[in-house]
Amino acid sequence: MVAGEHTLREIFSQPQVWAESLAAFDLQDPQLQSLLEAGAFDQVIVTGCGSTYYLALTAARLLRKAGSNALACPASELLLHPESIYLPGQRSLLLSVSRSGSTTETVRALEQFQANAGGPVIAVSCDSGSPLARGADFVIAIDAAQEKSVAQTRSFSSMAVVLQQLAALLGGHNLAGSRRLPALCRDLLADYADLVQSLGQNDAISKFFFLGSDALYGIACEAMLKMKEMSLSYSEAYHTLEFRHGPMSMVGEDSLVVGLLSPEAARQEQRVLKEMAAMGATVLAIGQDPGPHQRKITLPSDLPAWCTPVLYLPALQMLAYQRAIFTGCDPDQPHQLSAVVSLDNI
Repeated sequence: MVAGEHTLREIFSQPQVWAESLAAFDLQDPQLQSLLEAGAFDQVIVTGCGSTYYLALTAARLLRKAGSNALACPASELLLHPESIYLPGQRSLLLSVSRSGSTTETVRALEQFQANAGGPVIAVSCDSGSPLARGADFVIAIDAAQEKSVAQTRSFSSMAVVLQQLAALLGGHNLAGSRRLPALCRDLLADYADLVQSLGQNDAISKFFFLGSDALYGIACEAMLKMKEMSLSYSEAYHTLEFRHGPMSMVGEDSLVVGLLSPEAARQEQRVLKEMAAMGATVLAIGQDPGPHQRKITLPSDLPAWCTPVLYLPALQMLAYQRAIFTGCDPDQPHQLSAVVSLDNI
């Protein structure tokens, strides 16, 4: 077997799997809308582990913009410190996200939430037969997004598509724009393949920094994790303007700084990237208005903001894949990792 062949296949399968994710959401739309309308929830808790915690960060921001009092927390925090997350007397909804639906902390947190908070649980997973799916009150499952590789690619992005739809539904947005996502994913993978390869296989780069704000901070964290998992490279993620407050001391000619530019704050975020370029860093700008940078990935300017976070992912997944192949790592089987974390006595 060729190193990384599963990862590569799964990355390029995303257009089709995103289409199936949209179809899965459509099937559940009426029942889901009824649940949300009947709820009058005081808070929505979005939880996951590892990659899906980073997805929870993005989902919580999108849900807040849609009018929900949403917060994200790792499933382990919800399990071990529930008193700091939900309060007695509040009507809470748990939105639990897991590729496998079998991660111990996630399943145990669901059980504890049901026992103590008593609110409903919506599960988003890639396994409709998992313990998480069986325990939830409502399930959106994308079985087609399951993976053979350990590092999440199409599973993460497919669940992101669903969570974007959920937030848009809650906010009363027209969902028509999301129908373009599969084709746009295909175009991004094709149009920027050479750029991503050149950056991933640049031996002058040894540090990778991913910057994003608001809903894009969770995407930046996921990009950081993919780079670490797949290629064992030095990789960090920060809120964009926070990068000035200390972390930029690490930046130099050995650095790639990737800016995930938000639709709302691109002007301020552009300034950070210009400063990093002046310090000698290689800069990659991604956004609907990526500016004058030499290396950039341009997203469609006519998409609504809630629809765009998932589109930052395909090129960044390929960047991690290219770096892994360049450094001799197997992205299908990251060092010391497994696809599901199972713990005893937690």
